[in-house]
Amino acid sequence: MSSDGSSTLKSYVDSAVGAAQSVVGSVTGNPADQKQAEDTKNQAEQQYKDSHTTAKLGPISADPNTGAAAVNHEDRSTGSWNQTVGAAKESVGNFVGNDNLRQTGIQQNADGKAQEAKGQLSDLTQGISDRAQGALGNIGAAVTGDRETQAKYQDLHDVGKARQRGVESELQ
Repeated sequence: MSSDGSSTLKSYVDSAVGAAQSVVGSVTGNPADQKQAEDTKNQAEQQYKDSHTTAKLGPISADPNTGAAAVNHEDRSTGSWNQTVGAAKESVGNFVGNDNLRQTGIQQNADGKAQEAKGQLSDLTQGISDRAQGALGNIGAAVTGDRETQAKYQDLHDVGKARQRGVESELQ
């Protein structure tokens, strides 16, 4: 899956095109225009997901100190995407005077915020848990002199730390 900026930009452009098509379909009442708008928006959402996911879990957070990386919960990126699309719909609805589109945008933005928060909470608790388990396992393995197991627990600790720091940096 690609993570380059061109796929992300294309998804934003396609999303804007879909929103514009939706406005046209709503104004004219043409079901073909509304269907085309929905198809374009779905395609844009898929492009965005494809450009921001790894193993269908989400983008990666990395700890700058250890270099450890953790895959983010999918709800974080999907929620962020829904906020962006919702804000775009709201803006277009305001611009063309379509209250239905504006209200749909407001709702999608709010749903996206809740979805992103759910993903952040999941990653934060998983990160704290991984850090604690890694630290305790590392100590136990060090006591027994098992360097291989000690390294595995250190990696678990570092991944947990990366996941936790990823959420913390978003919240700041």
